[in-house]
Amino acid sequence: MGGTLHARIPDQDVQRNARARLAELLDRADAPDDLLQELAQRFQSYTRWAQENLVESSEKEIWTRWMLPEYPRERIAPMAETLTLLWRERSGRTVPKPDARQVIAELSQRGYRLGLISNTISSVDTPRRLDEYGLKGYFEIVILSSLSGHRKPDPEIFWQGTREMRVDPARCAYVGDRISRDVVGAKRADFAMAIIIEPLGAPREDERDAVYKPDAIIHALSDLLDIFPAR
Repeated sequence: MGGTLHARIPDQDVQRNARARLAELLDRADAPDDLLQELAQRFQSYTRWAQENLVESSEKEIWTRWMLPEYPRERIAPMAETLTLLWRERSGRTVPKPDARQVIAELSQRGYRLGLISNTISSVDTPRRLDEYGLKGYFEIVILSSLSGHRKPDPEIFWQGTREMRVDPARCAYVGDRISRDVVGAKRADFAMAIIIEPLGAPREDERDAVYKPDAIIHALSDLLDIFPAR
């Protein structure tokens, strides 16, 4: 989802409001910068653990165990979804890729079955964005790591999608923006193709030595229409 169908861009108003609301909810309005620094360090610790173990905790678990263990669980757990959305918005707002709806609609019209698999700590942000972008109805399944418990590149999260769609992985292609997560995961799950989208003139050189290579590199979602003709 992130980096493929939409991107997060800086927005001072959104970021300011998110940070202020976080501090208010946690009674830290007197020292919001200190709070954000503490949370950033704790989130890095959680992310390292999640990546090493290829798992994703629920929002409630992230906030009560990792982010705010000193707060009473009964206070933090009910607002974990809200805290997660604010945590994401502290970095800006999301906007869909310019050709996202057109390409997804065209692929669907051409007869391709579509599903979405996303690493995300939020259980509500992705469904909300798909609805906002007019994409919700095109995806048969939406698999979120925060609900699955598995995260890419664990092949299990890919197989969860193929099981729910009742399709052989060997008949699937996966489109993502990171070799380390998307290509590795799709290849380990025995998908037929793994496609990477990256900005023109900005290749991810740090991942070029990966064991698994993408079957195609595209620079815009519309390039998929050249790869997948009408069925």
